[in-house]
Amino acid sequence: MYLGKRDFVDHVDSVDIVGAGLNVCLNFLKLFIYLACAFRYGSEDLDVIGLSFRRDIWIQRVQLYPATGGSPTLSPMQECLMKKVGEQGYPFSFQMPTDLPCSVSLQPGPNDTGKACGVDFEVKGYIADKADPADEPAKKDTCRLMIRKIQFAPISNKPGPKTDVSKQFMMSDKPMNLEASLEKEIYYHGEPITVSVKINNQTNKVVKKIQVSVEQLTSVVLYSSDTYTKAVSTEEFGETVESNEVLPNYPLLANSVEKRGLSVDGRLKDGDTNLASTTLSQGEKEMQGILVSYKVKVNLIVAGGGDVTVELPLTLMSPKP
Repeated sequence: MYLGKRDFVDHVDSVDIVGAGLNVCLNFLKLFIYLACAFRYGSEDLDVIGLSFRRDIWIQRVQLYPATGGSPTLSPMQECLMKKVGEQGYPFSFQMPTDLPCSVSLQPGPNDTGKACGVDFEVKGYIADKADPADEPAKKDTCRLMIRKIQFAPISNKPGPKTDVSKQFMMSDKPMNLEASLEKEIYYHGEPITVSVKINNQTNKVVKKIQVSVEQLTSVVLYSSDTYTKAVSTEEFGETVESNEVLPNYPLLANSVEKRGLSVDGRLKDGDTNLASTTLSQGEKEMQGILVSYKVKVNLIVAGGGDVTVELPLTLMSPKP
C-alpha cells in the first residue's frame, strides 16, 4: 500500500482526500480496501474474553478488483504511482465527512500496556471472497496503515475573552471585584498563556494567594455523553501580586506525563506528541468520539471568606505549517 502522507487536515468545512494505491498480484479473489474511524475504549488484552472494546464510528469500503464502477480521476501523485507499479496497481481514494472527530489518544498510566484508548483512523486493504467476511482475513492477505485526522488553528486570531465577577462578603459593605482576560483567542502548543488579572478589593478580607490553572475538558460521546476535567497546568502567586498584573501559565504535556487519561494528539508509532488540540466547532452536526476543549480558571483564595473564581474559554492548537 502506498500513501502520499499520513496526516490529513480537517478544514472544518472539508477534509483532505485520502488517496493513493495498492500494488498487488491477483489470481481469482477479490480486492477490497476500507477507511475506518474507530473508538477504542478498552485494553486490547480484554478482547480475548470475546468482547470487543472497539466501535467503528464511520467506515467506507470499496471493491477495487474486479472494478465495479468507472475509472476514478487520479491525482498527479496517483498517476506517477500507477506508472511505476504498472498493471498491478489499483488506485483508491476516500472523502471523509466533516462530522468525524480528530485523532486523539488517552494517555495511558505507567503500568498500562497495549494500544492506547482513543480515536484512530486506519486504511486497510485485503483479499477475500466478499467485502465483509465473517472471519478476519489472514495477515498474509492484508496490509494496513494508520493515519491521522488533524486540525490547525485558524489564521485569524481575534482578541481574547474577558470576564469579571463581584462577590459580597459578610461583615463587609463593599464587594471584591475580580476581572480576568486573555490577550488573544488562540494560543499555540508550547506557548505561554498570559492571563491579565485585575483585583479591586474594597473589603476587609485578605487575598492569600492567586491560582491560575488551565483545565482540559474531554467529552466522550459514544453510547452517552460524559465530560472529564483535568488540570494540565496550575500556577500559584502570592498575595504580593499587584492588583492589575499579567500572570503566565505553561500548559505542557511534558509537565503531565504521569496523568492517566489525559487527552493527547493521536500518535503514529511512538513519535512525540502534545496535548490534544481544541476540537473546532462543526456547527450543529452531531459528532461521536472524543471532543476536546480548554478553559482558564482564575481563583482568589481569600482568608476566612472562601474563594472568588472566574473562568475563560481557551483555544489551544498547532499553527498551520
